[in-house]
Amino acid sequence: MLLTDSDLQAIGLTVRLAGIVTLILLVVGTPIAWWLARTRHWSKGPLGAVVALPLVLPPSVLGFYLLLAMGPQGPVGHLTQALGIGLLPFTFWGLVVASAFYSLPFMVQPLQNAFESIGERPLEVAATLRASPLDAFFTVVVPLALPGFLTAAILTFAHTVGEFGVVLMIGGNLPGETRVASVQIYDHVEALEYAAAHRLAAVMLIFSFLVLLALYAWRPNTKKWS
Repeated sequence: MLLTDSDLQAIGLTVRLAGIVTLILLVVGTPIAWWLARTRHWSKGPLGAVVALPLVLPPSVLGFYLLLAMGPQGPVGHLTQALGIGLLPFTFWGLVVASAFYSLPFMVQPLQNAFESIGERPLEVAATLRASPLDAFFTVVVPLALPGFLTAAILTFAHTVGEFGVVLMIGGNLPGETRVASVQIYDHVEALEYAAAHRLAAVMLIFSFLVLLALYAWRPNTKKWS
């Protein structure tokens, strides 16, 4: 068998993590991207910088501060304990929270670009037809920005699959709970199991290539709206 049971378990956990994070960020990232695309408020710059921070911040730094925030002495840790949830570090849902923060710009920025490309004209036409802002968003903006949604979802999913530093800081290395594919490869290398590491890394390489191929194959069909 090419992949071991632990490899398959790690891949399954990775896909589950990436799927949940992508769905969460579609809900959370869409209003953020819409606000950034439409507002002229002075806070647009600082908020945009905060959203983009994971692009330049070392994963260990982000993971460290998230670990402090979600730990027993952190504000998030106090909240989750008060709610009876317990502490999030070294759990699957801790990985979800950390990955959502780390993948946020990969959802927000493509959506923001898509929203900005639509322009004012379609919304003005919708307003003359007495469509409410919510109706205009779902019946006009969403269909026009669909390529942006697809790009954002693909990039977010792929980026979450490839995470290592943040998930290791927050989740550790618990089989079936927090050991994702990237950590599994690290374990193989650390144990000098290079053949096993190569097989799993090859699967990740092929997956990454197919994701980029799908993304670039889609882009020639996109158009800029005015």
